[in-house]
Amino acid sequence: MEIGLLGILVMSLIGFTIMGIDKRKARQGRWRTPEKTLWLIAVLGGAPGMWIGMKLFRHKTKHPSFKFGLPVLTLLIILAVVYMSY
Repeated sequence: MEIGLLGILVMSLIGFTIMGIDKRKARQGRWRTPEKTLWLIAVLGGAPGMWIGMKLFRHKTKHPSFKFGLPVLTLLIILAVVYMSY
């Protein structure tokens, strides 16, 4: 249980960081992180951090898949953690 929670925390930190870096790259007109990569990080447990990063950095907020997908995936991750803890 602790390992799974630690993994989610690490992936969330990575996801949060990636959202900030990608936003900076977008402003500078540089090469961007592919959406497939962003979704892979989210599915591997980074959705909570990415959702926070999306809100804080105002990044990907107009993309319906991120706008609705990250909150739903975050909820599913939280439910999975709660389920596994019992």
